[in-house]
Amino acid sequence: MAEAVELEAGGRTVRLSNPGKVFFPEHGYTKLDLARYYQAVAPGILRALRNRPTTLERYPDGITGEWFYQKRAPKNMPDWIPTAHITFPSGRSADEMCPTEEAAVLWAAQYGTLTFHPWPVRRDDVDRPDELRIDLDPQPGTDYDDAVRAAHELRAVLEEFGGLRGWPKTSGGRGLHVFVPIEPRWTFTQVRRAAIAVGREMERRMPEHVTIKWWKEERGERIFIDYNQTARDRTIASAYSVRPRPNAPVSAPLRWDEVGVAHPADFDITTMPARFAGLGDVHADMDDHAYSLDALLELASKDERDHGLGDLPYPPEYPKMPGEPRRVQPSRAKKQPGPTAP
Repeated sequence: MAEAVELEAGGRTVRLSNPGKVFFPEHGYTKLDLARYYQAVAPGILRALRNRPTTLERYPDGITGEWFYQKRAPKNMPDWIPTAHITFPSGRSADEMCPTEEAAVLWAAQYGTLTFHPWPVRRDDVDRPDELRIDLDPQPGTDYDDAVRAAHELRAVLEEFGGLRGWPKTSGGRGLHVFVPIEPRWTFTQVRRAAIAVGREMERRMPEHVTIKWWKEERGERIFIDYNQTARDRTIASAYSVRPRPNAPVSAPLRWDEVGVAHPADFDITTMPARFAGLGDVHADMDDHAYSLDALLELASKDERDHGLGDLPYPPEYPKMPGEPRRVQPSRAKKQPGPTAP
């Protein structure tokens, strides 16, 4: 391994040990390549992470080695990186790092962080999200083009219910994410309820192409709108994050006129720097907006009142939530015996 190198970032020096360590064997991309990539897109990823409690997805020995999610701020984290105290669904709590400058991103890269998973909150109010995040997740038998078709209909739904505007990005895989900046007025439960309302409206419009069925056995070959990505402690990879796949793809912010034209394979740690140098952060104006969820929450109330559509299951690690239906997949529920007659 080559000797350590020192990287300058905003007046700070970040030491990168073993810069030649290969993180992506198929292409030979190294830890230094990863760090240089994050330097190249620093304003963009900082816009996505700034002041947000952030979980680190770490691969200390590259994508072929062991990996883990770092939720708690590491003990060796520099004191100039701020933290936020967040509470998990279990009731436990932790301090998570909140990147505010380029050097914090490079420090995380030094410890093998590929993907940054920011909460949809800021550290000054960790219980009220300021983003509604819609995850369009292709199921077996579907692909990115199917997610694109859903995304364009989603754009229309958002506009119809409250004049909302979404900012799309590739997931770094086969899916698409659409983020809507919102006023930090609502709880995680309320924001999740708005996401469910979006999903149900999408199902009505595209029943053969979109589903919000939580159980995989019910989804079929459709795009799954993962409403539970809006639940507390569920996060989505940030814009510009590197994903742990052989070609080092990145989650790429897009303009709406690029959705369906650009392809996830277009964006990796070798191509995104040139795009960023030419276009800058195409989501740079996100923080200039903050929309209301009132229309979506009214839609949720209408679904409940007129159609009897209540809550949907939470992820398995969550405690049972008020009003939640039975958390049992349908095929198992059918096998369970009913009540015995007296």
